[in-house]
Amino acid sequence: MSGAPSARAGTVDGVWDVPAADPVLAEDITTRLLEVESRLLDAVAHTDELADSVSRHLVQAGGKRVRPMLALLASHLGDPTRPEVVDGAVVVELTHLATLYHDDVMDSAPVRRGAPAAHQVWGNSVAILTGDLLFARASRIVAGLGPQAVRVQAATFERLCLGQLHETVGPRPGQDPVDHYLQVLADKTGSLIATSGRFGAELAGCGRDVIEVMVAYGERVGIAFQLADDVIDLAGADTGKTPGTDLREGVPTLPVLLVRRAAERGEAAARRLVQRLDGDLSDDVVLADVVRELREHPATEEARAAAQSWAQEAVDALVPLPAGAARDALEAFARSVADRTR
Repeated sequence: MSGAPSARAGTVDGVWDVPAADPVLAEDITTRLLEVESRLLDAVAHTDELADSVSRHLVQAGGKRVRPMLALLASHLGDPTRPEVVDGAVVVELTHLATLYHDDVMDSAPVRRGAPAAHQVWGNSVAILTGDLLFARASRIVAGLGPQAVRVQAATFERLCLGQLHETVGPRPGQDPVDHYLQVLADKTGSLIATSGRFGAELAGCGRDVIEVMVAYGERVGIAFQLADDVIDLAGADTGKTPGTDLREGVPTLPVLLVRRAAERGEAAARRLVQRLDGDLSDDVVLADVVRELREHPATEEARAAAQSWAQEAVDALVPLPAGAARDALEAFARSVADRTR
């Protein structure tokens, strides 16, 4: 992680390392992430046995906890001891978990975080309703943070829905598919990561200038994060997903969109690859071969470079912040997002 030592961010397998060279900051974030983990389990608990089991499913499956970690890091730009900060961290992770229940149904994803997706176990309707329950729990918590936090959460929820809608219907006639895809990522991923940074700074009492920096940073690092996942998905590492799942389900990713763009320009290798991408990928052997071919095509390297470029833009957004451990950790996180693709 950019050469900086780090402390393990919690006890759940797969949690992101705290990107803090300062041992005091790393220890504080680690301790508070453990508190967030406990609060998440409390937040998803239900007296109804079915609702309790399904709601706990993804929490107990683990996850990187990137969003609460970012909220906690941003709080160190102000007063991180304010109790509202942990509330905000719990809200953004609950919101993220809720979207995963919905996304997995829409994408027909068989696996999430190394475990069967909820809809595979309980069916589509139960999975969707569980996502709704988690949104409701997040709303109950954010209501205690005041009208401004409610407005921010509502605006974020709107963008999450718009991002999913636009992903579902695809680009408009004449719209560049890559531009469309980046806007989808900004709405589906960047918006909530930006809200994570915003909640951390705002609930820690930071001024408007710092909050605006964290929003700009979060939008950019969120896009970088998803673009990096697009590349990593081809290897199956770090995501808990089977390599090629997105290809088989027809989910657009930047490498595929760039291959299609190359095919439209007349590149013979890209045209052959597009034919395979549009063919029958139900056979695991065929899918693995197409994944390998896509991984070796220059489009994947171009996608990797795009992730690194967005990560650098996130780093650049931090320039107005005063030097210190928190800014260093935020910069290290942005760089580590893109470094995953190497």
